[in-house]
Amino acid sequence: MDLSNLKPNVGSTKNRKRVGRGPGSGHGKTSGQGHKGQKARSGYKSRAWSEGGQMPLARRVPKRGFTNIFRVEYLEVNIGDLKKITAADITPQMLHEVGLVKGKNRPIKILADGVIERPVTITAHAFTKAAVEKIEKAGGKTIKIEKQAAKETSKSRKDGQGHQ
Repeated sequence: MDLSNLKPNVGSTKNRKRVGRGPGSGHGKTSGQGHKGQKARSGYKSRAWSEGGQMPLARRVPKRGFTNIFRVEYLEVNIGDLKKITAADITPQMLHEVGLVKGKNRPIKILADGVIERPVTITAHAFTKAAVEKIEKAGGKTIKIEKQAAKETSKSRKDGQGHQ
């Protein structure tokens, strides 16, 4: 075995395309350029970013920032604000009634700003670590509300029938 015996693998090499050598070659007449137009002319040079008449990609994309469509925006309540509620069990409904949170469709998060002296059981969607520590240090308890599964809205789907 020496360098004079080496050959490329079977199928790894091809003959080059010989264009403009008659109709029998399959690449005769227009030589793969098609009929007329800028690309068929001599001297044509294509630019990598050229998109013809289409709005260029650089002009189509937003220029600043990023919007995460999966972001969860919480209504925030500080521990210090819970003094307004005298009950031992605090629920999201109570927070709405007292006016600590506005809007009922967003989840509620309890933050650690402020002091809590009495033991309370707080039910919310999320808690900061420091808030949980302060509540448990005061003898209280935290209950986390889990996300609800998406419900089917179509009446026909609930019945087990879809459009046919």
